[in-house]
Amino acid sequence: MTPRERVLAAIDHRQPDRVPRDFWAEEPAWRRLLAHLGHGQRRRVLDLLGIDIRHLETPSPPETALGGGLVQNFWGERYVCRETPWGPMREDVKGALAAAASLSDLEAFPWPAIDDFDYSSLAGQCRENEAYALLYGFADVWQRPGLVRGWEGMFLDMAQRPEWVHFLAGKFTDFYQQDYTRAAEATAGRIDLYLLVSDLGSQAGPLISLNMFRQFVAPYLKQMIDCIHGLGGRVLYHTCGTIRAFIPDLVALGVDVLDPIQPTGPEMSPERLKTDFGSRIAFHGGIDMQNILPRGTPNEVRAEAQRYCEVLGRGGGYILGPAHLFQPDVPPENILAMYEGAW
Repeated sequence: MTPRERVLAAIDHRQPDRVPRDFWAEEPAWRRLLAHLGHGQRRRVLDLLGIDIRHLETPSPPETALGGGLVQNFWGERYVCRETPWGPMREDVKGALAAAASLSDLEAFPWPAIDDFDYSSLAGQCRENEAYALLYGFADVWQRPGLVRGWEGMFLDMAQRPEWVHFLAGKFTDFYQQDYTRAAEATAGRIDLYLLVSDLGSQAGPLISLNMFRQFVAPYLKQMIDCIHGLGGRVLYHTCGTIRAFIPDLVALGVDVLDPIQPTGPEMSPERLKTDFGSRIAFHGGIDMQNILPRGTPNEVRAEAQRYCEVLGRGGGYILGPAHLFQPDVPPENILAMYEGAW
């Protein structure tokens, strides 16, 4: 199979010739891996690891330095950078609308316009990666609004000012529907997977109730899912944490692939997920980013990757990847071992 055929077969719950693979890494983790390998060619690394998916990118508007190391992006998310031995890592703080006092304050914010983005490079990226499955985007319709508003404010708004939450979620949803439509037009419909993001879980359980999910998150996910399917793409939905309670709703909404299936407990184990949902949704990720990848031996990492491939990959339905972007504390030897385990 070609890489693209392999990925599409897995998503369709058909057994591919091998489990397909994806690669996600923070920039410092990339730098550490390239230093270990002794070169700076990222495409060469992806080929070495047998990665089947390529991530398409469009440039974003420039960010604004607010002083004191504080940076604001085009959405109004704010963050500082913390140094690591391999380079700076982003740490989010309260966003630009944390002090909003009225709905009119939200409405008056200088929201990004779709014409601020340049899609001209996407067609060339498609040509360079013709044999691969193509992934685009970072559409977030609840968590990212929460970062702009500030998590405390967002949670209070859901209880006290629901119209504020619907305004923010609607604003992001409208933008990302346009974004994905523009990307599909620029690539003549070649994109296979579109990323949809909103973290719903903590280590211990859901961040919000199922009722609040259905009121404030699900309607906007549904709009995005319908948009993506209308463009001929599949939905890769990312949510960290213990989110077992939401999976039936995510299946009903039309999510095609669930990422990153963070191994936070028995209910998020690959065995349970395959038994309960394996015929209805595909899975992506799962290899433990908190313990095994940063602290395990290469042999332990290989064994865990093999376990996930054998359990979740039986009959299709699984794409190998880490349970989050590779972080800079993951030894390069363990990154290599994870993909070796998939052979």
